[in-house]
Amino acid sequence: MLGFVNGLAIVIFLAQLQQFQVPGDEGGMAWMTGTPLWTMLGLVALTMAIIHFLPKLTSTVPASLAAIIIVTLLAITLGLDARSVQGVLQDMSGDPAASIAGGLPAFHIPSIPLTFESLWIILPYASILAAVGLIESLLTMSLIDEITETRGRGNKECIGQGVANSVNGFFGGMGGCAMIGQSMININSGGRGRLSGISAALFLLGFILFASGLIEIIPVAALVGVMFMVVMGTFEWASFRLLGRIPLADTLVGILVAVVTVLTDLAIAVVVGVIISALVFAWEHAKQMRADAHIDKYNIKYYNLHGPLFFGSIQTFADIFDPKNDPQEVIVDFANTRVYDHSGLEAIDSLAERYMRAGKTLHIRHLNQECQNLLVKAGDLVEVNMMEDPTYHVADDRIG
Repeated sequence: MLGFVNGLAIVIFLAQLQQFQVPGDEGGMAWMTGTPLWTMLGLVALTMAIIHFLPKLTSTVPASLAAIIIVTLLAITLGLDARSVQGVLQDMSGDPAASIAGGLPAFHIPSIPLTFESLWIILPYASILAAVGLIESLLTMSLIDEITETRGRGNKECIGQGVANSVNGFFGGMGGCAMIGQSMININSGGRGRLSGISAALFLLGFILFASGLIEIIPVAALVGVMFMVVMGTFEWASFRLLGRIPLADTLVGILVAVVTVLTDLAIAVVVGVIISALVFAWEHAKQMRADAHIDKYNIKYYNLHGPLFFGSIQTFADIFDPKNDPQEVIVDFANTRVYDHSGLEAIDSLAERYMRAGKTLHIRHLNQECQNLLVKAGDLVEVNMMEDPTYHVADDRIG
């Protein structure tokens, strides 16, 4: 989660740096210099200052909205709007001649052959977009839940997003998902209920249909300032304080997810983070396999096992036992051990075979009924105690 949040914050920050570029003399883009740069930085700083300090005075007006209005009025008063100083401030599209004005879309069915061949062409891209959208929406919801100390409904979020995007496609729209920037602005402005998101959508629709001229006079510096504050609110600064206090593996996973998010995309970053986290989890739990061994007065050796038995711990499990030097009779107690997968079952069978070859008698206690049914070589060596034997499910490729 920390890696996702920090990576996304860095992506948002880097995207804002493009607004500090202007067309170069030989084509391409060049960084602002001189008066245009200082003007841009000044308005960005003013926007951020208003957003930071206004809530300390009053919460009646959303700080972001107030900052945008004040900076826009100041830019117009000083003659610094996009139309008067080209290259210093731009409208939202970056083109002084552009407009965000639009109309309501028309319903239409995509004109493609409704065949399985078309489906196989679309399916990979649709799956990737759906995965990215759902992952970002659910992670954004988790972040908002953490900030507001509430609990969102992930299932409804997924269903609602899927239905909305499906309907949206019949009107020529692009797929969408929860936007962390807008979500953070909503939360910081006091929005907590469904009405905040609905209001944002309706106001955006109203600006596109009726008030595009008002939006187009907003200096991009004001929007950059708002997004810089979103970056500062999104980035988990506490993660720096955790360095050295949490396991090194967790720190590396967080950094890796953040870097992959910046260099590639969110879907790949999440997949990489899950895989690495799973491997670290398996490695750490594999080291927990141990046994308390002792020999009683009847020369019977007891192995009381502790820790999970799965593919990652089978080597540690095998190294615990010494069939060649053990007494004639050995008892292995699984009361404090759980078998998680087929590899664990094979390890028990292999252990039984080792003691058989050594001519020793092996007893296995407190193994659950499902494991007993799946064991081959060790099946007859298991002591059944219906009152004490545990009950749980084992992941096994032989279970239909």
